[in-house]
Amino acid sequence: MYLYNTLTHEKEKFKPIHPNEVKMYSCGPTVYSYAHIGNMRAYIFADTLKRMLEYNGLNVNHVMNITDVGHLTSDADTGEDKMEKAARSEGRDPYEIAAYYTKYFMDDIKSLNIEIPTTITKATDNIDQMEEMVKEIVDNGYGYETSKGIYFDITKLEKYPVLSNNKLSGQEAGARIEVDPEKRNPADFALWIKAPKEHLMKWESPWGLSYPGWHIECSAMSKRFLGENFDIHTGGVDHIPVHHENEIAQCKGAFGHNPANFWMHVEFLLIDNGKMSKSLHNVYRMVDLQEKGIEALAYRLFCFSAHYRNKLNFTFEGAKSAQTSLNKLRKLYILNKNSDTKIDNNVLLEAENKFNEAVNDDLNLPLAMGIVWDLLKNETKSKQIAELIIKFDKILGLDLINSEKYQIEERIEIPEEIELLAKQRIEAKQNKDYQRADELRAEVINRGYNIKDLPENKYEITKI
Repeated sequence: MYLYNTLTHEKEKFKPIHPNEVKMYSCGPTVYSYAHIGNMRAYIFADTLKRMLEYNGLNVNHVMNITDVGHLTSDADTGEDKMEKAARSEGRDPYEIAAYYTKYFMDDIKSLNIEIPTTITKATDNIDQMEEMVKEIVDNGYGYETSKGIYFDITKLEKYPVLSNNKLSGQEAGARIEVDPEKRNPADFALWIKAPKEHLMKWESPWGLSYPGWHIECSAMSKRFLGENFDIHTGGVDHIPVHHENEIAQCKGAFGHNPANFWMHVEFLLIDNGKMSKSLHNVYRMVDLQEKGIEALAYRLFCFSAHYRNKLNFTFEGAKSAQTSLNKLRKLYILNKNSDTKIDNNVLLEAENKFNEAVNDDLNLPLAMGIVWDLLKNETKSKQIAELIIKFDKILGLDLINSEKYQIEERIEIPEEIELLAKQRIEAKQNKDYQRADELRAEVINRGYNIKDLPENKYEITKI
């Protein structure tokens, strides 16, 4: 099998460090807010990669972190800790914030049929390991102390950065990281941050009350659970220029080499051909799709419409089309499952070979899905086809084996006036005008639709 390695900028034949075993680390969420569908594309990618490796007979030890401290509002060591900012904004303890959003994240990945990693570990459960790694970096001459914290000295490295091929001039470094007069170089980054009195999350350390930098967290956790050298590190392309560059730097400073043989990154999700932004009110979550009758598994299928290294443009029309396609896949699977007609084994063998070639060529899921469709649309319906599709679904994760459990009917288009009534009902409930809310619900029902309430003032509309 061949995988694209961001480190070398080319597809390489994948060979695990240890025969039949793959060690894989994925950057997980910072749980200061709800995860959005762009985040979920990265986790769907990591899951399908893991499934593909297992499909090829490899045992995968998959580790994912939960960042619950130290991720500043800028990836480049500036701004407020995202957890602390959320805690102050919501008037809650940062540990409560982390637990609350972690629960919703876990619910989302479950809905997407993402297999739970072998290990999910919180940053706050690994403080000792982070502190020890910072000590190693400093002892090896790669780190130094200022009044604000412990910084990594990038000039000690032969090459930095190594993933993005960026060249850091003084101007570029200053743009990436706030210039601190105590830093030896503008692009030096924080390993450990000395906490001001008002900071909520802080620990005793050789450098006083302080907390870890974001980048050291992943380096320490991957080392603890996978060792100093593992096979694959995954993340989004946004991790490349700062976070993953700094992970590599830290590992070289601590134990002398890059921790991962393959670095793999999934491209951005666009929204209506533009950027996802709170100011544009287009930061969508899984519950927003569900509200419009789009299943999480339909979004998973939607993600297979583009190669993971290509940008993917999300529209609700496209997502609804994916829902229609998922319904059709289920119907075709059931038709084949219920047929006792035999099919030429050569048809099955050819399809399996083509599918295997596609997934083993840097996880080419758009091509693999084309093979699935061709097979299911074969004029001869056969239980043998259904059995092969279930084998393919070990990678795809669309839960086709349970097709009969899902509602097969095509999803209906909800009229705008019904959507408006539903939104007015939510507003009435928020204003505690429950009589008006009941009247609006009755109006929706009188027009032939029903409203199912979901968490967080969301809802799902279905035709009666």
